[in-house]
Amino acid sequence: MSDNFDRTVEDILKSLDSLEYVKSTDIPDINLYMDQVTTFMEEHLQANRRYEDDKILTKTMINNYAKNKLLPAPDKKKYSKEHIIVLIFIYYWKGFLSLSDISGLLHPLTAEYFNRQSGMSLKDIYDAAFQFSNEKIDRLKDEIREEASSAHAAFTDAPADKQYDLQLFSLICSLTMDVYYKKKAIEKLIDTRYRDEIPEKLRKADEKIRKDEKIR
Repeated sequence: MSDNFDRTVEDILKSLDSLEYVKSTDIPDINLYMDQVTTFMEEHLQANRRYEDDKILTKTMINNYAKNKLLPAPDKKKYSKEHIIVLIFIYYWKGFLSLSDISGLLHPLTAEYFNRQSGMSLKDIYDAAFQFSNEKIDRLKDEIREEASSAHAAFTDAPADKQYDLQLFSLICSLTMDVYYKKKAIEKLIDTRYRDEIPEKLRKADEKIRKDEKIR
């Protein structure tokens, strides 16, 4: 690889090490007020910000999630550890799934396990879902290195002053296609099992958004 491209790839790989998920043991066992919830999320997910002024979670977001039944209502304006777990799921998914898809995934989960007094808990499910997080990052690093090697090899004959941009563009395209294919697989899984769990109101809202996008 060219020196610039090599440094860029290594910087990206190093940045992935900071993206550790929030462990359930880090979540307070006491109920929190809204301001405490947003502060907790800001502190524990700040490494995920793209820009310094990005907000991880706001009061408006939380109220919107509760209004659309993605998040169970707070108890006397306080949010439990399980509320935080649901909000973390929403945070990770909202970047590439619609609100209706998230609702379809969360509704059976919260209906069955939220505030459950015995047996499997929402915390147990959360821990199981993220138990291989570090291994996933290691596998992702290997995949990025492989994709970067291919991107570099594709442009060995390009002018020297153009190689870096072409290599970077090729790597971005390759990674975005991975995201695209995985997103399609996720949507298919949701449609197979969770489509009936999506409230009609949210489904129509998503249909309107898709229609508007086609018009544009």
